[in-house]
Amino acid sequence: MPHCIDEQAEQIETLLHLPAILAPIFGLILLGLFHTEAKQHTLSSQDASFCHGELEVIYPELDIYECLIIPKSLREQVSQVWKAPQVYFSTAQKKKTYVLVMVDPDAPNRSKPTSAYWRHWLVVDIQGSALKEGQVEGTSLTDYKPPTPPSNSGFHRYQFMLFEQPPDVSVSLTEQEEASRGKWDFQAFITSFDLGEPVATLQFLTQNYKD
Repeated sequence: MPHCIDEQAEQIETLLHLPAILAPIFGLILLGLFHTEAKQHTLSSQDASFCHGELEVIYPELDIYECLIIPKSLREQVSQVWKAPQVYFSTAQKKKTYVLVMVDPDAPNRSKPTSAYWRHWLVVDIQGSALKEGQVEGTSLTDYKPPTPPSNSGFHRYQFMLFEQPPDVSVSLTEQEEASRGKWDFQAFITSFDLGEPVATLQFLTQNYKD
């Protein structure tokens, strides 16, 4: 069961004075409504197949545990209101460290991504024990920046990738990389620190909330 359900159940029980046994059920119904709305736009098979590895990203009103399109009713919150999400990786190994990356490969738009990859978030030295609790505790090389796709640029993919960090490897950005989030050579970064393939991936799609 997604981690947000237990928290939602407590809130629902308090607000609606529901019996404790019914609150989790009502929470699941609400979560289902969000995911139903999110799927009104159909993902392509390519976009749907990106997610693997049981990564879970939790915003205040949205639990993302599969590839989806952000519902129109929540796009403004994702872009303008919500801060960095919680990130759970239930199969994290407590004694290992991880690298979390969030990128937009569609900047400024998917048909001509001349500014890709756009780096939205980069945290290294994350303890596996923290990820099992939904906490991104590590060294932030790029602070979280919410998705803000330009107007009339269509849907953008926002991709979360989690890598195991090799032992005794200090992951960093070059001065040039620190100077700009855009046009990031993501593959070169992966190769430089021998990160290999991500152990888990997740993505959502959204567009400018005014479109």
